[in-house]
Amino acid sequence: MATTSAAPPSSSPGADCVTRTLDGLTLAQRAGQLLMVGTSVNAPSGLGDTVRRYELGGVFLHGRSTKRAAELRADIAGLQKRSELPLLISLDQEGGNVQTLKGADFPLLPSAQKLGAGALPALRNTTRDSAHRLDGIGVNVNLAPVADTVPASLGVGNPPIGYWHRQYGSDPARVAADIRTVVPASQDAGVLTVLKHFPGLGRVRANTDTSTKAVDPTATANDPYLEPFKAGIQAGSASVMMSSAKYPRLDPGAIAAFSRPIVTGLLRERLGFDGLIMSDDLGAAVAVSGVPVGQRAVRFVAAGGDMVLTIRPSDAAPMAGALIERASRDAAFRARVSDGARHVLAAKERAGLLSC
Repeated sequence: MATTSAAPPSSSPGADCVTRTLDGLTLAQRAGQLLMVGTSVNAPSGLGDTVRRYELGGVFLHGRSTKRAAELRADIAGLQKRSELPLLISLDQEGGNVQTLKGADFPLLPSAQKLGAGALPALRNTTRDSAHRLDGIGVNVNLAPVADTVPASLGVGNPPIGYWHRQYGSDPARVAADIRTVVPASQDAGVLTVLKHFPGLGRVRANTDTSTKAVDPTATANDPYLEPFKAGIQAGSASVMMSSAKYPRLDPGAIAAFSRPIVTGLLRERLGFDGLIMSDDLGAAVAVSGVPVGQRAVRFVAAGGDMVLTIRPSDAAPMAGALIERASRDAAFRARVSDGARHVLAAKERAGLLSC
């Protein structure tokens, strides 16, 4: 880890836990808190050295696993022991085709589309049960729910969402009701939610994981398809994930994850979201392949984002290095890094991870 002197203490003895924790972090540690790095759900210990070296804020468990809960709990606890500050531990447990944990202790979940077609009490109960199981093994963040609305006329022609039946429906008002149900059901059971993929992937005709051509030419600041995101924010979702698609009517110059008008202007200021803003994968995703790895983190944070997600462990070094280098010479960006770290720490406090 780069050596950077600690920030001078500025908090009073009575300051809140987040402020006191933040004031004790060096610039390098603050930069590390902005990174959530991926590792195989079946071999998380392999990320231990990276967690410690770059003092990561979080870990993303990817892949598929049929391990028993006790084994997963031990794996995650071992990873937590490698970190000075407790980690946000996340995975994708949406249901349907997107379910990281399966097997005896993690029953198969219906797709969001199937759940969305049913009654709200069933959706609430399914979500609550799944969250209890995740909380029981030390997972504190589920990268869900999908708040994207897929028009009925497009359906499976929408590669990232509709093709896999990941949407709750085609009516944004109905999707909003489902999101309003899912958020408290999960968070009251101990697992923070992440509304994705802002400002919406339901109308694109390409997948940002595999293409640079994902564009929604329709979305505006008054788009009815924003309603599910607004509902999730009003319901208290801890986090929102930014899409890596393009939205030319919102910002003709950048993908959403790198767009200050979308991240700060629309999400923070217009919609009033004050929680944790995460990126979608900025590692292996083809949508960002034309940007140097370190600059992907810098552009996201400069736009107003807080936590950079990459599924590739090798990205930790260039991303941390680029954040520190830019912050070392740019006071405004250094303040942005500190603000991002504050949002990460606030999410950790909300998850019951911080103690002062």
